[in-house]
Amino acid sequence: MKAQSSNDRFEAPSRAATLDLVAHALCLNFTNTSSGRGTPLRQEHLRQWQNLLDWAEHAGAIKPGQRRIFEASPLSATRDALTSALELREALYRLFRAIIAGETPPAASIAVLNRTLAEAMAAAKILPADAGFRWDWREEDGRPMRLLWPIVRSAAELLSGPELARVKFCPGEGCGWLFLDTSRNGTRRWCEMDVCGSRAKMRRYHQRRRAEADKPV
Repeated sequence: MKAQSSNDRFEAPSRAATLDLVAHALCLNFTNTSSGRGTPLRQEHLRQWQNLLDWAEHAGAIKPGQRRIFEASPLSATRDALTSALELREALYRLFRAIIAGETPPAASIAVLNRTLAEAMAAAKILPADAGFRWDWREEDGRPMRLLWPIVRSAAELLSGPELARVKFCPGEGCGWLFLDTSRNGTRRWCEMDVCGSRAKMRRYHQRRRAEADKPV
């Protein structure tokens, strides 16, 4: 049995299969499989291959029933796919954070996206659907890396589309999630008002109470 480190012992279980999908874009929900980057409150939900499968099924990156195809993949292939997934996720996060801040997007992050996007587009196809047509991928391709293809397509569409200016960063303590602001006036501030928004409201309330208590009588 693998010995537990002190970090493993106290780390909360992964919530990859139940994370709130509040970003309104698959690629942004993918970046939100980690939170609190750069803080002691950092949480990582993609710790192993099964976590990535859990999230992909939960977020709709793979169809119902496809999971068994990827579960049969060789261990070495799934290990490489998880490494590539984490690399892609952090590249997308840095890329969107730079855009939000009005900074030059990192060339290395764009290169990671384009590398996976080229692989995805080589396997893409258009199929008839009830409302016209839809994207799909070669059904016979069961490589673990295929889980990333819908994510990079989502990222490419968002980056090249009119909604890019609506991508925002949640300032909640220990959060840092990215989301697409779909509000009419573009005034959404929090990833979830009833979570990060409520916590901030409570912190402000307690700060006011402490300030009032510290005032000289």
